[in-house]
Amino acid sequence: MAIQEINNHATASSLLFERLPDRLFAPLASSNRHRYWSLLCRLHEKRFGPDAPLPPSRGYPSKLIVQDIIEALEFEEIWDSEDAVDVGNTQVEVRAAAIFNRFYECGWFRIEQPRFEKKVTMQPSVSQFLTMLISFAETGPVFVSGKIRSIDANLQMVIDGNAAGDSLAEAAEQARNLLEHVRNTGTNIRDLMESLHHNISTAQYVQQFFSGYIERVFIGDYRELRTTEHPLSKRAQILTRIEDIRESQAHRQRLIAWYESKRTPGDIQKAERLFERDLNRLSELQRIDEYLDRLDDEIRRANKRALAFLDYRLRSLRPTDVMVKHAIASVLEQGVPLMADPFAPSEMLSEERLAEPRKAIERAAPSALRKVVVSDEQIAKSRIMLRARANRTVTFLGLSTYAKNQLVGKDSLNNEELEINSISDVRMYQSLSTLSLQMSAKSKKLQMDAIGMTRGFRVEINGSAETAHPHISSIPFKVIARNAVKK
Repeated sequence: MAIQEINNHATASSLLFERLPDRLFAPLASSNRHRYWSLLCRLHEKRFGPDAPLPPSRGYPSKLIVQDIIEALEFEEIWDSEDAVDVGNTQVEVRAAAIFNRFYECGWFRIEQPRFEKKVTMQPSVSQFLTMLISFAETGPVFVSGKIRSIDANLQMVIDGNAAGDSLAEAAEQARNLLEHVRNTGTNIRDLMESLHHNISTAQYVQQFFSGYIERVFIGDYRELRTTEHPLSKRAQILTRIEDIRESQAHRQRLIAWYESKRTPGDIQKAERLFERDLNRLSELQRIDEYLDRLDDEIRRANKRALAFLDYRLRSLRPTDVMVKHAIASVLEQGVPLMADPFAPSEMLSEERLAEPRKAIERAAPSALRKVVVSDEQIAKSRIMLRARANRTVTFLGLSTYAKNQLVGKDSLNNEELEINSISDVRMYQSLSTLSLQMSAKSKKLQMDAIGMTRGFRVEINGSAETAHPHISSIPFKVIARNAVKK
């Protein structure tokens, strides 16, 4: 698993700049990065984005793009001077031409027909990347209901046979993104509360708290997550569909065949890994309650902190400091005899003025946010599902126990001599057949993986043609005891 993750990261690091120009990020890393980004957003909306009018087949004339930059610069302040391009106090036409040339040199623009009239376009990969950046910058609240409905619909189509691995992969990606957003929302709330310093006014605090906390990092349908009408209440059905896909051999073979033909042509093992990866991502939905509980804690903590701050600010509006300043000014100007007493009559410190002890207020315990009542039927089905999964799970310890029990008093056994009395034995037989194929492969990694699973015995191919079997057909193989291998 660790080697696979390293390979994925290596692939991502090598593919980024194969799809994007090397200096694409240069304008966005300069001192004028905010202004460059504003221009790119304007040009994306007006010329190159999905909401812009259909561009000419050859692209826009360069003069038209320069004119768009001039119109944007007329409403902006003077840019900072840079070493790469001088966009300081020069004329707006010269600044626009310099900015256009820098966009072209860094790869944001592509110029066709350079000998005649220059036509400006964007590479498809650059345009797609800019669309993703703008979408990320404009991300608003996520509605969990829409995500859950989409995942449920895709899984239902897969079970009904109306969709293949594309819908399964799409559902897995949506489940992964949903859990990531819920997990990151708590962190965003903490960051937002830390950014609200105490040196700002009460009005600014209220504005930043409600505009940032409610509108930007909040889940759009958070209030409805606890209701029975919300699609999240049916997540048990989604998990059941996932287990049906995992346990059904018909679904498994059909989907793995799709992964092999569409994603990994000719590599059945990689197709199986992709299939299992998507199922595992979907199974992570069972942890959404844990993520939501953490989010509830962060929201309670943020609310208490905001209420405490606002309460302190409201209580601190008393003009005591102003009265003390007036008293000091009067003493300095007129002296003590002419100063009016700014305090109330009688003693400043007395038993009557001492604060009364606080009275503990017993508050009712808060009601549970979520309370799931599980019926006896659901508990029984869950236990049956766990038993079925345990019987189908193959580990090196269980495989070694099965092989040793079969090899009692024998040095080796052919595959047709293995006793099969249960579903667990069928899975052991299937795993031994797969390990024999791995041992005969040329890949050292596959051989080492097979050796790690065959502790106390070895397995090897005993033929080349696939033979029939009462339970599962396979290429003949032989199970050899460890002592016999040493001989």
